[in-house]
Amino acid sequence: MGLRERLDRGGKATPVAGIPIAYGGISPDSYHQLKGELHQRLIDKIDLTTIENLPREQIRDEMRAILGNMLSGTEIPLNRAEREQMVEELLDEITGLGPLEPLLRDHSISDILVNTYDTVYIERFGKLDLTGVRFRDNQHLLQIINRIVSHVGRRVDDSSPMVDARLSDGSRVNAIVPPLAIDGPILSIRRFGGSPLRIKDLVRIGSVMPEMVAFLASSVQAKVNLLISGGTGTGKTTFLNALSAFIPEGERIVTIEDAAELQLQQKHVVRLETRPANIEGKGEIVARDLVRNSLRMRPDRIIVGEVRAAEVLDMLQAMNTGHEGSMTTVHANSPRDALSRLESMVGMSGVTMPEILVRQSIARAINIIVQLSRATDGRRRVASICEITGMEGPVITMHEIFRFEQQGVDEAGQTQGEFRATGVRPLAMERIARYGIDPAAVLRTILAGE
Repeated sequence: MGLRERLDRGGKATPVAGIPIAYGGISPDSYHQLKGELHQRLIDKIDLTTIENLPREQIRDEMRAILGNMLSGTEIPLNRAEREQMVEELLDEITGLGPLEPLLRDHSISDILVNTYDTVYIERFGKLDLTGVRFRDNQHLLQIINRIVSHVGRRVDDSSPMVDARLSDGSRVNAIVPPLAIDGPILSIRRFGGSPLRIKDLVRIGSVMPEMVAFLASSVQAKVNLLISGGTGTGKTTFLNALSAFIPEGERIVTIEDAAELQLQQKHVVRLETRPANIEGKGEIVARDLVRNSLRMRPDRIIVGEVRAAEVLDMLQAMNTGHEGSMTTVHANSPRDALSRLESMVGMSGVTMPEILVRQSIARAINIIVQLSRATDGRRRVASICEITGMEGPVITMHEIFRFEQQGVDEAGQTQGEFRATGVRPLAMERIARYGIDPAAVLRTILAGE
């Protein structure tokens, strides 16, 4: 006898052997099966088209009454608190993203990683943890994925098994489904909270020291071209967001991204996003197309969320032809690796250029490289700030201005070290002085929270 028959006849759900008991005597598997059946009954009773515009509290009250009627006269072992929990979970199923909703409401979570329908990890404060969150089955997970990607006009199926999308709060989403994902659909969500971290916050948590902040903020105001480099999960987009706050009001900013993540606070911002090919393989708009188009939009600054391919050539040309103060990020493990990656990406453009000309273009376009890192304890820091000084023969030359010197790891596994200035006077200080900017005054303003 299945749960539906036992529910109809007022019987009790029997725990499954070997699975921990939860929810007042119902095993996790039985509970999810019961919730799935109640979810279907609620859908049959509720007109979804009429509740879309209703307040969440009103929907909750109606669902609570319907659920109470369903469970009345039965011996399903759910107490009042557990019934309220089920109402909330069913509400999330109907109006949100199901089991993901509680995780999305927790702003301390930076990543949500769904490996299979019954295995969900989260990253919090740089550490991965397995959660008790699960979906009913792979089909349930696939439904949630389709709900996410449909909101941005994209799809995922056998013919298009990989997709990038975003949530309404800007969080980045990647999904990959069978046949590419062998064990079932896989979902990865990189969170972006409603209140982006400011530079003052990064100083407070020890990601950067005040003197670094004063220099970088002054450089942004003086229209110095910046490249932010780092590995996956080092906080490149967060840091780019924080630095962008120092772009003066009154400048026209054009942002270009594969998935809109940047949260600039200025009023005059034009946001552009790439587009994948349609089901016929047509209509793709890549970042290079958008960079070229942005040059016709009278931008004061261009911000590319991340350079990955041929768009780097157009970005470098923009930096060299009057769009000073532009910024972008790149995946690289060191400032020197970042330059090598830029050089290799120029080769993807299809334009044949001598190696020396490519390096000269990079050296003239990029002024400052900010290298970010994530330590073994999960903490993200500015590991180095370097300034490009020019060329010596075929080699791009640069000097380091600030660095983080790691001194070891304590008993709790926390990285120990300190930020240091190398003592080298940046060439950018001349430009900063020409703009009439006092780094010390900038720092006082930042620390005062103004």
